[in-house]
Amino acid sequence: MKRITDFIEKQSFGVCDTLGNRLGFSSSSVRLSFIYASFFTFGSPVVLYFALAFWLNVRRAMRRQRNTVWDL
Repeated sequence: MKRITDFIEKQSFGVCDTLGNRLGFSSSSVRLSFIYASFFTFGSPVVLYFALAFWLNVRRAMRRQRNTVWDL
């Protein structure tokens, strides 16, 4: 079950996993918080989720593109 959850999380941008690691929570609790907040606020955290996913993908692309500060 854990492998399936990890696979789905990595395929869905890894936002909950990244937030959980940075804030010190488990990714499943962050994921549940997003789900509950989406139900209570009629889906507005989905916009936040996609904005965070976009930001994470931009950061990953920039890391792949430039390895050191001195690369121009």
